Amino acid sequence: MTAPSKLVPEKDARAERLAAALRENLKRRKAQARAKGEAPKPPGPGQGIDPTAGKTGG
Repeated sequence: MTAPSKLVPEKDARAERLAAALRENLKRRKAQARAKGEAPKPPGPGQGIDPTAGKTGG
């Protein structure tokens, strides 16, 4: 009956590792979002290249 008592510390350690991994993931995603927000935005409709250029009517 000692086997179930060993699972509890393993689950606690696993939960701690999971929580740490989730925190690091969140930090990375926030950094990526900040970097993406600072990057120049692609041209919107009516700006830049005309999507209808080179097409023939028909």
